[in-house]
Amino acid sequence: AAAPGAGPRAETAAAGRGPSGDPAPGSAPIPAPIPTLTAAPASVQIVPPPAPRSSVWSYDGQVPGPVLRARQGGRFVCRFVNALPEASTVHWHGLRLPNAMDGVPGMTQAAVQPGASFLYDFPLKDAGVFWYHPHSRAYEQVDRGLSGALIVEEAAPPEVEADHVLLLDDWRLDAQARLVEDFDNLHDRAHAGRHGGWITANGSGEWRARAAQGDRLRLRLINAANARIFQLRVQGLEGWVVALDGMPLAAPAPLSRLVLAPAQRADLIVDVTADAGGEAFLISMERDGGYALCTVAVDPPRRARRGAPPAPLPPNPVARPERVAAAPDAVLLMQGGAMGGLGAARRGGVETPMRRLAQAGLVWAFNGRVDMPEEPLLTARTGDAVKIEIRNDTAFPHAMHLHGHHFRKVIGSGNGSEPAPLGPLRDTLLMGRGERAQIVFVADNPGDWMLHCHMLDHSAGGMATWLRVV
Repeated sequence: AAAPGAGPRAETAAAGRGPSGDPAPGSAPIPAPIPTLTAAPASVQIVPPPAPRSSVWSYDGQVPGPVLRARQGGRFVCRFVNALPEASTVHWHGLRLPNAMDGVPGMTQAAVQPGASFLYDFPLKDAGVFWYHPHSRAYEQVDRGLSGALIVEEAAPPEVEADHVLLLDDWRLDAQARLVEDFDNLHDRAHAGRHGGWITANGSGEWRARAAQGDRLRLRLINAANARIFQLRVQGLEGWVVALDGMPLAAPAPLSRLVLAPAQRADLIVDVTADAGGEAFLISMERDGGYALCTVAVDPPRRARRGAPPAPLPPNPVARPERVAAAPDAVLLMQGGAMGGLGAARRGGVETPMRRLAQAGLVWAFNGRVDMPEEPLLTARTGDAVKIEIRNDTAFPHAMHLHGHHFRKVIGSGNGSEPAPLGPLRDTLLMGRGERAQIVFVADNPGDWMLHCHMLDHSAGGMATWLRVV
C-alpha cells in the first residue's frame, strides 16, 4: 500500500540518490563488491518427494531467501534486482533506518520495475532478528515465497552451542504441490486472512537438527506467514525468551507457551533436556492438536547442563519516553470485515456502501475510510513522545505494525502518583477482537511511516494509514 499523493514525499525522502537508489555524486563511497539480492520465479521442493517441486517467487533462488548477517554499528549495503514479472520493493522489517530505505512504493521510493534495481544502504543501529519482504502487492508476493531473515549480530553474542534462524510460514497448495493462486479471495480478506495447510520452517515441513543433551541453543523465530498466528510450545527443551521483535528483554522470561502473530519475532535460549537417543521439538498448536515444526535429534551429553538463566542481551539504543501524556495524540479505530457491521466507509472522500467497496476488495476501514488518507494520522516533531490509542472494533485479531520505530504498550492505568507501566519494545502488536490498547514511543526517526495490519490481506483490504515525523 502507498499513500495517495506520496510522490513528492518519496522524492524528498530519497534526495541525494539517483533513480536506481545509487548515491549521488559526492556522497559517501560504497564498499565493493556490492552484494545483490535477486527476486525471481523459482522451482523449489516445499513438500518432500515424491511430491513435485513447487513454482514460487524467491530471493536468490531459495525459499526462504538467504539469511543475511551483519554487525551492529556497521553499514548494510545490498543491491536489489527485480527479475519478477511485476514491480516490487524490499521492506526491511523492524529496522530503524532512514525513511528513503524503508521500501514502501509511492511513499519512500518508486517501485522497482521488472529488470531494474535499487541500492539499499543504511546504518545498523540495533542488534536483533529482523526480516525482509516486499511491500508491493505484499499479500501476494510474500505468499508466493518472498521473505528472508536479516540478523544483526551483537558485539558479544551469548554463549550457545548452536544458533538457528527459523522462519515460519504456511502455504496453500493443491494435491500436486502447486501454489493455489486465489490471492484475491474475498472470503479470506474479509475474515482471518489467507491461511495455508502446509506449514514450514525454513521452507521445510520436516526441519531437523542434532544437538547433545545439555546443549544450549539459540532459536531465532520469525513468523513470515500472511495471517497465521502461531501458538508455540516446546518439548524436550527448557529455556527463556530473551528478545521480542529484535529488542532484548530487560530480563530473560521463562519460556512456556509463545504466541507469534504475523511479522513478530522472538529470540529463545533453550537447554536440551530430552534423553540421549530421543528427540526435542518446537511444536505448533493447531485446532486438531500439536505437531512438530522443528525436530532436534538428541545425542549423549558432552558437557554438564548450564541450568542457570542466561544474562540479558545488551539493550539497543532506543529512547524511552520520559513522560507519557494522559490523553492519546491520535485514535485509530479498526472497523469492518465479516460480522463487523460496517455499512459504509469513505473512499476518495466519498461515503460508499460496503457492498460496492467489497467489489473492489476493500472490506476493512481505519477511522471510517478504506484508502490511505492524504493527511497523516498524526504529525510529530522529532523527539516527541507519542501516544496512539488503537481500538479493534472488529470480529477478528489484527497484527498492527509501525514502520521505522519500536513502541511500548501501556500496561494498566497507573496509580495516580506513578505512571502506568510499559510493556517490552515491539514493532508489531497483536490485538484481539474488541481490544483497546495504547502504544507509546519517541518519534525520533524523521519521515513518513506506515502503520498497518500485518495480516497482509487486511492491509490490502483497507487497514493502512501513516504518520509523519518532522
